Amino acid sequence: MQLSRSSFVRPVSVILVMLNIFVAPRAVHAADLGVRTQAPPAPIADWTWRFVPYAWLPAMKGTQTVRGRSVDVDASFIDIFQKSDTLVGLMGDLEMRNGRWSLFADVVWNKVGFNASTTRTPAPAPGVPATVGASLGLKLTTAIVEAGVAYEVGHIGGLAFDVTAGGRFWYQKADLSLDLAGTADVEGLEIIGTRALARSGSISWLDPMVGGRLRYVVVPGHDLFLRGDIGGFGAASKFSWQAIGGYNFDFATHNGVTYSGILGYRALYADYTRGSGSTRYAFDMLQHGPILGLSARF
Repeated sequence: MQLSRSSFVRPVSVILVMLNIFVAPRAVHAADLGVRTQAPPAPIADWTWRFVPYAWLPAMKGTQTVRGRSVDVDASFIDIFQKSDTLVGLMGDLEMRNGRWSLFADVVWNKVGFNASTTRTPAPAPGVPATVGASLGLKLTTAIVEAGVAYEVGHIGGLAFDVTAGGRFWYQKADLSLDLAGTADVEGLEIIGTRALARSGSISWLDPMVGGRLRYVVVPGHDLFLRGDIGGFGAASKFSWQAIGGYNFDFATHNGVTYSGILGYRALYADYTRGSGSTRYAFDMLQHGPILGLSARF
């Protein structure tokens, strides 16, 4: 049987239409995937590390209570430096940043002593054993460890704003010496010669905290920063707050590490109480003073 041209063309046309429907769309989809796989992946920000050993030179003003006996403290850093029989401190700050996120930690450890010229024995609080003897001195060891996370919520030009959240851990040990001749109640006190000594033992607590931070680049390598937070909320401390401001400036780069100097001011307040009567311990104190630091960023 002889086939006409029209009888041959019609089946071929049907086949081409079928190929166009089922094959062509797959070819386009494959091309899209090819473009996506060949395009370079979105850049992933590297972690940058910054370590800041620093010195904090705080004055202290507030009330310290040990074994139910309280003393008012009012000492400038000069007073503490000149009149303290102990003055030891260790401070460091670490921050790790990746894009908008950063993790931070800060450690403060110090041991200071106050003599009678910078302390005063106030009237006893209700429920606290009466003490009429004058304060002869206070030795206070404190460790403060902060840790948290920050997130950059926005920036305009050289100005950036972060929100922060985390916790602040406190450790303290206080020894308060009083004039035994004027001490009306020696419950819970250790008698040493003509002195009555109140020892707190180890005291620790953890405060949650939330806050914010501003960073402003004045010129490349020079920036201003301001950070503040509030915490406690009755979880441990009744209330606490902190404010830190300063100026950071790069001065050298070596082997990929950028070195900066930091000048600033820090204020930290906490109002913490535990126990009652002769077991009462309280720390209601504002510490504030300049900070001087050296930063290494890599």
